[in-house]
Amino acid sequence: MMRKKLAYSLISFALAATLAGAAYVNHSAGKREAVAEAAFPPEGRILDVNGTRVHAVVEGNGPDLILIHGASGNLRDFTYDFIDRIKDRYRVIAFDRPGLGWTDRIGDRFNGTFNTASETPYAQADLLYDAARQLGVTRPIVLGHSYGGAIALAWALDHPEDTGALVVLAGATNPWPGGLGPLYAINSSALGGSLFTPLLTAFAPQSQLQQTIDSIFAPQSAPEGYTQYVGAGLTVRRASLRANAQQVSRLRPHVVEMSKIYHTINIPVEIVHGTADTIVPLEVHSEPLSRQIPGAHLTQLDGVGHMPHHAAPQAVIDAIDRAAMRAQLR
Repeated sequence: MMRKKLAYSLISFALAATLAGAAYVNHSAGKREAVAEAAFPPEGRILDVNGTRVHAVVEGNGPDLILIHGASGNLRDFTYDFIDRIKDRYRVIAFDRPGLGWTDRIGDRFNGTFNTASETPYAQADLLYDAARQLGVTRPIVLGHSYGGAIALAWALDHPEDTGALVVLAGATNPWPGGLGPLYAINSSALGGSLFTPLLTAFAPQSQLQQTIDSIFAPQSAPEGYTQYVGAGLTVRRASLRANAQQVSRLRPHVVEMSKIYHTINIPVEIVHGTADTIVPLEVHSEPLSRQIPGAHLTQLDGVGHMPHHAAPQAVIDAIDRAAMRAQLR
């Protein structure tokens, strides 16, 4: 009897310690999230799209240009300086994707600590399409960077008659060999999302965030002040880490199916990709894409990594201008 009581006491103590530890971690994570949200509030307007909040920045005049950011990011990647380069001749609309920045996930079934489901590229594209319609957008040029490239293609596949042109920028658009590494697998799982993700939010050092940004820009360097501006603290919020991991981990099956019908896209498509991109390799994604879409034009940027709109912005602007002219929008 004494042994049973001792065992129950030890189990109770261990459970209490675990709960106390989890409470401390989540409290620390919540404090860090509050600091990030205060430092990086919405830059634009919040739209209500069928009950889902969508964050949009709208600037400039001219043909409509939609900007869709990649994984582990938000629209501040574009507002850092790229929008200022083109708003003199385009009405530019940059969106936060679902679960990132200040845009909600699409419905309650994608929320929660133990959730493992993710929004498909089509679902994300449809949400942003409906948001764009609220802003009076018709026949836009849709630019997608990295993961956003898959969203841009889904947009065109779902809304071919109301899309003017595409610009796919270092886009994740075709099936890739191998996996994505343990971090995505852990954060996208129910157990990892509930136990490991809060630890990252609470205790990931600033140096680790800087290393991540450096690796994304390599072999170039991030522009001066970019790390302080882009709002990395928003990305490491618990819900955003889960959303990003789930969306990225589950992207491959969707691009497998999408790639089978890329040949049906019959609007102007400009593709821009750096030859030194190790995040989304040119030969795996954009080279095949340029052959899958009739009339697609591929621009290869020698020695440029995964962030061409920062490393070679004029080449990206030239691609946008070509897309606009080919679509007779300018």
